[in-house]
Amino acid sequence: MANDPIHQFQIAKWIPIEIGGLDFSFTNSSAFMVATVVAAGAFLYLTTSSRGLVPSRLQSVSEMSYEFIASMLRDAAGNHGMRFFPFIFTLFMFVLVANLLGLFPYFFTVTSHIIVTFALALLVIGTVVVYGFYKHGLGFLKLFVPSGVPVVIAPLVVAIEVVSFLSRPISLSVRLFANMLAGHIALKVFAGFVTSMTALGIAGAAGAVLPLALTVAITALELLMAFLQAYVFVVLSCMYINDAIHPSH
Repeated sequence: MANDPIHQFQIAKWIPIEIGGLDFSFTNSSAFMVATVVAAGAFLYLTTSSRGLVPSRLQSVSEMSYEFIASMLRDAAGNHGMRFFPFIFTLFMFVLVANLLGLFPYFFTVTSHIIVTFALALLVIGTVVVYGFYKHGLGFLKLFVPSGVPVVIAPLVVAIEVVSFLSRPISLSVRLFANMLAGHIALKVFAGFVTSMTALGIAGAAGAVLPLALTVAITALELLMAFLQAYVFVVLSCMYINDAIHPSH
């Protein structure tokens, strides 16, 4: 199991719970989702509870995170989009912290499971649909009829827009899931090469230098991807929310 790159993604039941034939067990995935929320909340609380006029380094990180997401949301959806700031900021912090926690040895990466990322994507799209109909009524359907489209090709364009809209939660979830899954598998494989080759003696240890260097490089790349994937997930969410606020193209 030590060198099995897939073993790190297996769900383990920590507290078996079954109600009415349904499995509600508390798993390692559940535990790390709780840990993600606690870690993100604790960081934000501890860095902002004693705010100073001259911010400390950690306070600066919290303030930069706030301004980063606020600026992104304003650019994508305008000032009206700021009503969704708590939602978008929570999404960003959850995905980012979950990605970062997954980099620690023996930790579990919740964003490497499609069920988690798909649930987050459905939450985004569900928010878009509910707010769109709440704010605009049937006018929200203008999202699927771009302005200036000739009547002759309108049915084709509407069909393409509908398919594109329905594919959003799939693309949003698969992008995050696939990147986390592939990166961790590659990291595990090269790390496994290092341990296997060093067991072969001096010659093996010398040959392990290359996979060790690749392991370090992939770890650095995974750290970058943890931030990048959180950013991509949130910036796309901001664009989709803009469709709910301004459905007319």
